[in-house]
Amino acid sequence: MSAPRGPYAKTSAKREQILRAALEIYAEAGSRKVSVRDIAKRVGMTDTGVLHHFGSREALLTAVLEARDKISAEMYGSALTDPPAGAKMLADNVSTPGLVKLFLDVAAAAAEPEHPAHDFFAERYARFRREGATVLADPALTPDPGVGAGEIDSEWAARILIAALDGLQIQWLLEPEIDMAADLAALHRTLLAALRAQ
Repeated sequence: MSAPRGPYAKTSAKREQILRAALEIYAEAGSRKVSVRDIAKRVGMTDTGVLHHFGSREALLTAVLEARDKISAEMYGSALTDPPAGAKMLADNVSTPGLVKLFLDVAAAAAEPEHPAHDFFAERYARFRREGATVLADPALTPDPGVGAGEIDSEWAARILIAALDGLQIQWLLEPEIDMAADLAALHRTLLAALRAQ
C-alpha cells in the first residue's frame, strides 16, 4: 500500500506536526496552563486552524494523550508487565509535570460517556487490566509449585496497580517530593509477595 498523497497526506502531516508541538508544550509547561493558542503559535497556525484538524479542543487533547501512550509504549513497554520499566517511566514523568496533569485532567473528564476521551480511557484501562492480570497470574512468579494461577486474584492486583499509578501521579503533583517510582516498586513487591503467599 502506498503512502497517502494529496490533501490527505498534507492533513495527516499537519496533524502530526500539531501533536508533536502539543507534546513539547505540555512537557515544557510545568504547572502553567496550556492553551490551543500556545499550540497554534508553535505551528504557525490560528486556533481555529488547529481545531479544524481535530474537531474540538477535547479531541485534540485526547489525540495528544494517545500519542503520549504510543511513545511511552515504545520507550518503556508496559508499566504493568515490566515493573522496572514502569518505575523508570514514573521517574521520567517527574520531568514533564504538564503532561502528567493533562493526563489526569482528561482522565477525570473522560468519565462522562460523551467525552471524546471516554472510549480511549475505557479501552486503555481494560487493556492494562488484561496485561497486568496475565503477568500477575503467571505461575512462574510463584515459588510454590502447588499454587496455581487460578488461585491468584490477579485481576484485583492489576486494578490496584493501575489505581496506584494514577493516584501516585495526583499525589506527586501536589507533593513533588514523593518518589513515585520507589512507591510503585514497593507496591509491586508487596502484591507479588501477597499473591505468592496464597
